[in-house]
Amino acid sequence: MSGDIKYGLYHILDDRFRTGKCANGDTRLEKLHGNCRWAEGPLYLPAWRQLIWSDIPNDRMLRWDESTGTVGVFRSPAGHSNGNTLDREGRLISCEQGNRRVTRTEHDGSVTVLADRYRGMRLNSPNDAVVHSDGSVWFSDPDFGITSDYEGHRAEGEIGACNVYRIDPADGEVRLVADGFTGPNGLVFSLDERQLFVSDSRAAHIRVFDVREDGTLSDGKVFAESPRSSFDNIRLDDGGRLWAAAFDEGVHCYDPDGTLIGRLLVPEPVSNLAFGGPKNNRLFITATTSVYSLVMSVTGTPRVRRGRI
Repeated sequence: MSGDIKYGLYHILDDRFRTGKCANGDTRLEKLHGNCRWAEGPLYLPAWRQLIWSDIPNDRMLRWDESTGTVGVFRSPAGHSNGNTLDREGRLISCEQGNRRVTRTEHDGSVTVLADRYRGMRLNSPNDAVVHSDGSVWFSDPDFGITSDYEGHRAEGEIGACNVYRIDPADGEVRLVADGFTGPNGLVFSLDERQLFVSDSRAAHIRVFDVREDGTLSDGKVFAESPRSSFDNIRLDDGGRLWAAAFDEGVHCYDPDGTLIGRLLVPEPVSNLAFGGPKNNRLFITATTSVYSLVMSVTGTPRVRRGRI
């Protein structure tokens, strides 16, 4: 069955959005903060009950405390950081567009560079990263941070392409895993880690790849398209539904079969999203100048994976 019903912040396009309880949460968005230039890279830190995110043009990272509702500066300057994630030891992984590198913040606060080159050539401007249960870090590398000085530093690219890479957990080698993109952006593993989804902002679609045992990928196929908009970051919930930030259409929700079943209607162009909160059922949304949240009836993927399911 299908339908086209709008009420409040929910736009139901298919009954699976309703029966999956995707529209059973808060009836409105809660605005946590404004006054950013381009908010990106939200990440919930369970140990501290805090949300951190990037304000890329202002070259800073901010944090919101869930207990007090206060907002402060987490890091400034921040290398024009974009996407953030946690590794399996709870350490912060950041994609620094301005510094053209992927870094890890250790528990003592020191910063380790995980990747800044591929075959001796400088990366373009790492955008988003995910961590596999084997400890490898996978990241997208578009040229968004070197095309102007707004979100990084204008420069000539050395690689000549926008790709997705994998950092080997054993030797730290940066290996090309997927190419043929015009603007690779968000990426996320399926629940069993046998597939990798990658959004391509300039191509306005999301591709899905099979992940082989040796850490390489099969040829990808298009999972979803958005001809009226452009995709940014993507996330999965624990039901395998894919939630995608769409610049001018809010947040899209796709069934595992690729059907667009609903939307969250957000008043500003959306850049990124992340599940968090004590029950992992609070969706945080970065949208242009602001950060929003809503408590949902669906839950994000498990925070810690112990091997393949």
